[in-house]
Amino acid sequence: MRYRDDRNQGSPRAQERENRAEPQPHVNIKKKKKNYNRMDKTRARLLITACGFCCLYGAVSFKLTMATILMPLAPQKQQIAPQVPAIPKSDPKGVMSGDFALPQIKRASIIDRNGQILAISLPVAQVYANPLEIIDPADVSKKLKEILPKLDINQTYERLSSKKQFVYLARDISPQQEVAINNLGIPGLYFEAGERRRYPLGRLASHILGSVDIDDHGIAGVEKYFDQRLMDTRHPLRLSIDTHVQTVVQEEVEAAKNKFQAEAACGIVMDVHTGEILAMISLPDYDSNQFSKAPPNSRFNRATTGMYEPGSTFKLQNVAMALELGVAHIWDRFATAPIRVGRFTIKDLRTDHFPPYLSLPEVMAYSSNPASAHIGLDVGAERQREWMQRMGFLARVPIELPESGRPIVPSIKNWGISTVMTIAFGHGIAESPLAIVRGTAATVNGGILLKPTLLSLQDISNNDLSQQPVDNNAPTPQPKAQGERVLSEKTSETLRKILRLDVTKGTGKNGEVPGYFVGGKTGTSEKVSKSGGYLKHVNVSAFTAVFPMNDPKYAVYVMLDSPKPTKETHGWTTAGWNAAPAVSKIIGRIGPILNLFPNTKDAATIDAQLAIPLRPPVPRGVRPLGPGNDPGDPRLNRPEKSKKKPSTKASSTRSQ
Repeated sequence: MRYRDDRNQGSPRAQERENRAEPQPHVNIKKKKKNYNRMDKTRARLLITACGFCCLYGAVSFKLTMATILMPLAPQKQQIAPQVPAIPKSDPKGVMSGDFALPQIKRASIIDRNGQILAISLPVAQVYANPLEIIDPADVSKKLKEILPKLDINQTYERLSSKKQFVYLARDISPQQEVAINNLGIPGLYFEAGERRRYPLGRLASHILGSVDIDDHGIAGVEKYFDQRLMDTRHPLRLSIDTHVQTVVQEEVEAAKNKFQAEAACGIVMDVHTGEILAMISLPDYDSNQFSKAPPNSRFNRATTGMYEPGSTFKLQNVAMALELGVAHIWDRFATAPIRVGRFTIKDLRTDHFPPYLSLPEVMAYSSNPASAHIGLDVGAERQREWMQRMGFLARVPIELPESGRPIVPSIKNWGISTVMTIAFGHGIAESPLAIVRGTAATVNGGILLKPTLLSLQDISNNDLSQQPVDNNAPTPQPKAQGERVLSEKTSETLRKILRLDVTKGTGKNGEVPGYFVGGKTGTSEKVSKSGGYLKHVNVSAFTAVFPMNDPKYAVYVMLDSPKPTKETHGWTTAGWNAAPAVSKIIGRIGPILNLFPNTKDAATIDAQLAIPLRPPVPRGVRPLGPGNDPGDPRLNRPEKSKKKPSTKASSTRSQ
């Protein structure tokens, strides 16, 4: 048994034993120092890392504070376009309106020259189902009926009960209806994204816009003509149409049509320097949203497809041709006696008591058929046909519409004496109203034959003006017209005076608008029946006008098909009584819209500048055409080359 010997505790031997038994204190201190060094390094690293994160978060916080509170940045357009509309800016000239486009829509919008939306595609959805996945067709049909009131519940039940894997249930539903159906959580119901073409203005410009089919492809109007362009780019297509002018023309032409109980009517307003069509009306018309339900008669565009005998409006071309070719002058006189051609007679109305000879201005002002026939004979068949071809009357009018008809004109072999005479006063041929407007513009704009267009020549769609400051005081750049010279400026100046004379002293007096110095020409022709003859007392009346004649800007045309007489017209159905007043009302309303205001202060001075005498004096040393010097008379004794009957019953034509 061992025990502790206290006595020997202080001995050297005992002390040695104690030293061997206990650990050495200097060894523990070294280890602790190493551990302390490692901990210090770790703490330093953590501190540095923490400081780095603090700096990083501080920089981010500072940047966020600057971007959201102190100096917030405006959101980019592509970030907010799908959720909110663009921030409006002052843009009185409408140069920024073409920037409107929906990012999720494939077909581009159509706008007028001022940015008014004429056609737009809206997002819709198609609902379809897999009947094999439908558990309870009856319950699903009932729930869908609550969301889609127009849904046929019986038909839907039959489709959902079929053994097919794909059936359409509804087309063109709204986004709200799509969300409501989706919230039902019914397995087997699916959606297909689509778009629906809408025309916010309904009937307005329906013949210009046309429509699209169920697959969103154009089937008529500019929708068809520019179908590829509208599908390839989402940038809106800007037309030359001015909806304000279009509305005025539609209201006034429709009012005239109803007042005179006409079967149809049309109206056109065109810029005589650019060829831009500001308005084009054809009545009856239709709602572009209901194109498939519109009858063919309503879809027929009488302004470009309808072919009508122009009547006396074509006498303007007859006189322009004679003056430009040097065949006739304003002081020459032409016989008004009836002209016998076979069993037909060319004569004026029984109420027209003209002198035996009329000067060239009088022929236009009083609208004499025999005198116009003499002018045509002086020109001759060959040069007459060449002139018509030069003026574009033998081909379709170039316009951005598929519905552009070809004129009806005699063949070369049938272009005999009777054809020359009847064409001289607008019979024996059929032209579209747009062709007449185009020809009228060429006679007053300095002699340039324009290419009519439905596109705005001021469309700057390739330039992103939305990113540029708008200067409201900057002048609008003038568009350049495309055309060729067909008349000299001197002849054009003379024709402007003659057209003004027709309104001040001739058959177009009811077309006058004080302060606008209107010039124009009336035209009335008997309507051709389906069997080929002429209908007695059934007329097509038209008035082609330009204003202001001292500085021509716009051509206005109104045509009424088969108007009826009224007490106000004293039983007449000629253009001076129905079409001319309609043009007068249109000019009076659209003038201020087009920034043209009546000038009554300088009216006397301007009228004096435009004045031309009814019987101009003959220059000294010149032998004028007239009694004893009418080269047209001997030709009337020649037999007709063609055995075919004359192309018109000349004895029944109207002179106005």
